[in-house]
Amino acid sequence: MNGFPKTRRDEGTIEGYEQVDWEKAIIVATGSRRDEIEIHSSLEECKRLADTAQAEVVETVLQYRERPDAAWMIGKGKAEEVAQLVEDYEVDLVIFDRELSPAQIKNLEQVLPCKVIDRTQLILDIFARRAFTKEGTLQVELAQLQYMLPRLTGRGKELSRLGGGIGTRGPGEKKLETDRRHIRRQIQALQEELEKVRKHRELHQKRRKKAETLQVALVGYTNAGKSTLFNQLTGAEVLAENKLFATLDPTSRALDLPSGETVVITDTVGFIRNLPHQLVAAFRSTLEQVKEADLLLHVVDMSSEEAPEQIAAVEDVLRELDAGEIPTLMVLNKKDLWNGEDSFIAPDPSVRISALVEEDLDRVKSMIEKLLLKEEIIGEAVLPSEDGATLAQILRYGETLEMESQEDQLRVRFRMSGRHFERLPKVLQEKIQRI
Repeated sequence: MNGFPKTRRDEGTIEGYEQVDWEKAIIVATGSRRDEIEIHSSLEECKRLADTAQAEVVETVLQYRERPDAAWMIGKGKAEEVAQLVEDYEVDLVIFDRELSPAQIKNLEQVLPCKVIDRTQLILDIFARRAFTKEGTLQVELAQLQYMLPRLTGRGKELSRLGGGIGTRGPGEKKLETDRRHIRRQIQALQEELEKVRKHRELHQKRRKKAETLQVALVGYTNAGKSTLFNQLTGAEVLAENKLFATLDPTSRALDLPSGETVVITDTVGFIRNLPHQLVAAFRSTLEQVKEADLLLHVVDMSSEEAPEQIAAVEDVLRELDAGEIPTLMVLNKKDLWNGEDSFIAPDPSVRISALVEEDLDRVKSMIEKLLLKEEIIGEAVLPSEDGATLAQILRYGETLEMESQEDQLRVRFRMSGRHFERLPKVLQEKIQRI
């Protein structure tokens, strides 16, 4: 296989990605019985995360308890039961569907004869696989180091396994055995590099603002279909597959609207429930592109039973980014897979589509145009003949319908988008009569 190790399973292997042996895994979940539905939902999502990371889940363990055990998360007795399952199934790693404390990791590693990782490490591992740009690699490395810094003590068993598969791969792995002081220096260096990248991006943003370029950002839960929609709208070739976090590095393309106006649309990384705060912090410079948008397209998988929870998770992250007040169009995607029953009330404005249907794409473009350009107006202004500056402003933003000279005055009738009308000086707006 082109010099790569043979995989246990070939499905899901993506051209350009590292091909590695699939690791056998057990997933462990715990929580109060009052939250049973949420626990099962999170457990299913963790299975999909494991599959994306190329782990073959051979068993799941669920323990109901009012609160996590401070020392073991699941209690020592249950940990010993999991240890027996590890032996029986010859498992490579145990994944906990919650974030583990340093003490819990240390205690669990003493009982479980394999690697122990938590949900955060699993997500970080997926990001490490999917980061291709310099900025993406820097961001993943920063998040890994920030996660590992308080967990260095007592992790000898795992840290001695350099390159040991899920939870240990990625740009930061070679530094995990260094002391805290060196890691802090490395974190500072990464933050400084990312700050340079952020300033470079700000220059591009300022140029777009100066050119009055409208910006649209696609946001949504991971695997909601953002990249497919992006590709269909723009003709781009961003990786789109049925995996979590298929898109990591943001991509921007021009999008022509029905009126002929061109906007810039950006595909962004998908969100997820309990998104590790290290990732939100590390990817803030990338996610801040969302804050610069004039309009958000919140893409929702309307066929998912978890749609309400997924919508809430996205809105939580948007609020954390101070982007909760940006005008938003909710795009209810995958209507072709929808069972006909609504699990939530869609806000206004919203549109139901399949990203693979041309007519639905046209509806999305029309909605974008309506929300960005606002309602078109037809106006008329009577100006002094010598007032060329005011006439130039009208001609710059509007389409002339009629122009007539009347002695020392000029009557101009024009068509203009509401957005452009609002850009006119207030004193000029007051001179214009809407028709």
